[in-house]
Amino acid sequence: MAYFKTSLTMATLLALGLTGCNNNQSASEAPPAADPNATEAPATTGDASGTLDKIKQSGTIVVGHRDSSIPFSYIADDPKQPMGYAHDLEMKIVEAVKKDLNMPDLKVRYNLITSQTRIPLVQNGTIDFECGSTTNNEERQKQVAFSTGFFEIGTRLLTKKDSGIKDFPDLKGKRLVTTAGTTSERYIRQYNEEKGLGADIISAKDHGEAFLMLESGRADAFMMDDVLLAGEKAKAKNPDEWVIVGEPQSFEIYGCMMRKDDAQFKAIVDKALTDTYASGEINEIYKKWFMSPIPPKNINMNFEMSDNLKALIADPHDGDQPKMATAQ
Repeated sequence: MAYFKTSLTMATLLALGLTGCNNNQSASEAPPAADPNATEAPATTGDASGTLDKIKQSGTIVVGHRDSSIPFSYIADDPKQPMGYAHDLEMKIVEAVKKDLNMPDLKVRYNLITSQTRIPLVQNGTIDFECGSTTNNEERQKQVAFSTGFFEIGTRLLTKKDSGIKDFPDLKGKRLVTTAGTTSERYIRQYNEEKGLGADIISAKDHGEAFLMLESGRADAFMMDDVLLAGEKAKAKNPDEWVIVGEPQSFEIYGCMMRKDDAQFKAIVDKALTDTYASGEINEIYKKWFMSPIPPKNINMNFEMSDNLKALIADPHDGDQPKMATAQ
């Protein structure tokens, strides 16, 4: 996590690094994935070519995906086919791997992940990489590797227009929901304690469940990355009832996640992304998912590209902090 409010203690910052923003799977004629509880990774993580060797030998690349991180990686009509902005970028990476290995018929298997399972499933080799809504931060870098960043967000609140909640101090005595295993969950629990808000913090299993709790009145506000809140708002029964509020409590970079110490695979991933940026195709992909009607309800999020993201596309990097931080 990056650019936290200065009112939080250093202990807060250290705690926040630990974790950040139903393990079914869909397959395309490939053997079953490795046991996610395995103690040893199938890939030799210390070998610079480990992931590519694993893919070549199996004839399959295993891609992690989310089911409700709209519009990054989610399921709409077909439970076997993820979609979204991050998924489109994943497919650019898959094509780059096919080209590098000279395997045009390489099979692709999709494996469902959650905020809580994504890191162990990368580490133990169940999935080869994932691009979704995973924040690159210093603590996670000790466990996995991150690609060049592909999105930047600010953490804010989603609430009803008439809730009376305009900013984080207004959460005093309120019920707040967030998603388990995310940087937002860590942040808001510490913030609640340090500020003495007395808010009731509820952890949902995923973003969809969190919004359902908000929409059904079991929570007064939902804290998460602003763009994910916009995604939930877009699929609401009545989107006009909801508003995203509050000064961002952090600015974060999303990156694709893969095993550590695999420079050859990371180089392919990074180049696939930076080539998409350099060609300008990233602008069309962004327009498709953030400025146009999207499944399942064909609602337009109307989420303009931020100055932070424009800067990242112009000057790509795999660091955990934005080079600039402005209101999103």
